[in-house]
Amino acid sequence: MKTKCIEAGITQAKLAKEFETSAPYVNRVIRSKETIVNNTLVKMMEALGYDIELQYVKREEEGWM
Repeated sequence: MKTKCIEAGITQAKLAKEFETSAPYVNRVIRSKETIVNNTLVKMMEALGYDIELQYVKREEEGWM
């Protein structure tokens, strides 16, 4: 996420404002060792025989920020 912010030229403060939270919270999420996709969820899905796949695709529309 940090890389995507840098690529987009957006600060953590601006990102936080866009979804109505605080910049310190965004920073904690980015720096956290516990990922947004919770490690417990991953372990449970693995125990059930599943892999988790995430794919991020840039929207074509501009101006969302």
